Amino acid sequence: MATSKQQDNPQKSALMANAIRALAMDAVQQANSGHPGAPMGMAEIAVALWGRHLKHNPANPKWADRDRFVLSNGHASMLVYALLHLSGYDLALSELRNFRQLHSKTPGHPEVGVTPGIETTTGPLGQGLTNAVGMALAEKLLAAEFNRPGHKVVDHRTYTFMGDGCLMEGISHEACALAGAWKLGKLVAFYDDNGISIDGPVKPWYVDDVAKRFDAYGWSVIGPVDGHDVAAVDAAIAEAKGTAERPAIRPTLIICKTTIGRGSPNRAGSAKAHGEALGHDEIKLTREALGWPHEAFVIPEAAYAAWDAKRAGAAGEARWTKAFAAYQAKHPALATELTRRIDGDLPAGFAQAAVDAVVAAHTAAQTLASRKASQNALEAFTGALPELLGGSADLTGSNLTNTSHTPALRFDEVGTPNGGRHINYGVREFGMAAIMNGVALHGGFIPYGGTFLTFSDYSRNAIRMAALMKLRVVHVFTHDSIGLGEDGPTHQSVEHAASLRLIPGLDVWRPADTAETTVAWAVAIENRQRPSALLLSRQNLPYAPKATSDAAPTASGLDSIAKGGYVLAEPSEVGLTKAAQAVIIATGSEVQLALHAQAALAALKIAVRVVSIPSTTVFDRQSVAYKSSVLPAKLPRVAIEAGVTDGWWKYGCAAVLGIDSYGESAPAPELFKHFGLTAEALTATVRQVLGK
Repeated sequence: MATSKQQDNPQKSALMANAIRALAMDAVQQANSGHPGAPMGMAEIAVALWGRHLKHNPANPKWADRDRFVLSNGHASMLVYALLHLSGYDLALSELRNFRQLHSKTPGHPEVGVTPGIETTTGPLGQGLTNAVGMALAEKLLAAEFNRPGHKVVDHRTYTFMGDGCLMEGISHEACALAGAWKLGKLVAFYDDNGISIDGPVKPWYVDDVAKRFDAYGWSVIGPVDGHDVAAVDAAIAEAKGTAERPAIRPTLIICKTTIGRGSPNRAGSAKAHGEALGHDEIKLTREALGWPHEAFVIPEAAYAAWDAKRAGAAGEARWTKAFAAYQAKHPALATELTRRIDGDLPAGFAQAAVDAVVAAHTAAQTLASRKASQNALEAFTGALPELLGGSADLTGSNLTNTSHTPALRFDEVGTPNGGRHINYGVREFGMAAIMNGVALHGGFIPYGGTFLTFSDYSRNAIRMAALMKLRVVHVFTHDSIGLGEDGPTHQSVEHAASLRLIPGLDVWRPADTAETTVAWAVAIENRQRPSALLLSRQNLPYAPKATSDAAPTASGLDSIAKGGYVLAEPSEVGLTKAAQAVIIATGSEVQLALHAQAALAALKIAVRVVSIPSTTVFDRQSVAYKSSVLPAKLPRVAIEAGVTDGWWKYGCAAVLGIDSYGESAPAPELFKHFGLTAEALTATVRQVLGK
């Protein structure tokens, strides 16, 4: 078996591992909550990886060519906090003392953006592993696109720690199968095989042959190795990395047999070590067993010196900076483009490209399904933005997420990508969503992926995680209502729009026509701090004429559509000169019903304003003055949407037309009539509200 260049020093390795154990048990005890077992059990694995292989610079956690490290079993957060502190990141000992406390940099589960050096927010098991797959994919695609002979400026690895729980979660199957298919040779996963979970020994409910399972996925499998033997883990990592002459083609799983809570005389190997403080008496015994004479949170200078990665990290980044300068001199355009994409900046011409696309949609005034309008917008945007990386969960022909600029991504026998930008994820909605999160976290791409709206339930937790992490990820959800017709209630989204709108930090768009769809895409791409969900129709939607200001958008903000809600039609649009007596609020396909009802009411001399709110989440963030100008307080309001009604009452509606039940299997026009979502029903409701 291959070995690293470092000679083994058992005493030094033991000192490093025990420093992790001490910090983990002390911090959990101080907080009186947490998970000491996994950090104590994985300490030697961490010594081998972080002490001998991981390429990183504590002084610059955002160094573009650093290795990525993901703690998928995020409950073991004190492991990574200890590693960050010991190796020299800006994470003071006081923060470890403040573990799990309000506003500390050491929350209960690792959170990206809170703690320097944390690459992704983990805790929901299996998702960190899946994020790591996305990171490794992004590295591979960027390397293929930007590296040139003699200039490997994108050349790093992705490592992830995971436990039994991560592998029990179904998402691990989705992600690991894709990693094998994509031949992500720079992805290395460490399986902490300790046989224990919260409920106890896992044998009664977890009997998978993990080695055979990953071999079937197309991974290389090493081990089981003794996870407490630093030299053995070190050698396994060296083997997984391959050599310059024989680089790894497959992703690698290193199976590490460990004892949870290693070092604790009475808790090691038991479920009690998993998720509760050891207790003062047991910690005293553990110190004696480990030969660790230091008080709580006291780390000897020798341990700090052994762990210190600042000098090596600075030297590593300096070498890369020099290499990048040579690359920049040889390939200046590529260097500029790579820097722009890693920084997440849009090209200077994008704002005008967005305006042009919206103007084109306004001018064409086509009757199209909004899923097709989405594809038309993508045709323009994928041409302008090479970082747009699309995909679909086996519904490309229905989601329409592919364009002429995004051929299907494929890999040859040695894993070389073909330059494609559209990913066939297979029927893996959850995996797709979490992989997109990993791609976004890595940088260099803006990922988007499609499925039916009703299947957003499968991917919901990954969508929530994207919102929590403030990632620029775009979810394309088509077949957004009973309008999909004959597939019936299993596929007809009723509660999904309202449910997605409840996720803090997620922008949800349900556009009514080509113009609103194009604006939704432009805003989603421009928003660096929020994921977006675009809810799109299967059926055709007529273009809704816009007011003058919205027909000539500017680069300053694409005008009022981009504010999430706006006045679509005043009474004057249907020949009435008097002021509006009521407001009809609608989204998506129901906007046309609102316009028809407005015309019918005008024939009865009843004047109403029609307001389109393609994004309640964006509209709700506007100023009070703007919202009041769209929805005047004195006017009664009636809302209509082909979904559950609950969310619309917040706008002070006198009535809401919707569907507070499941759908039926029938052609779409029959379903709208059956559920009372018609212009006639809306007209009658407005008259009833006005007493006319």
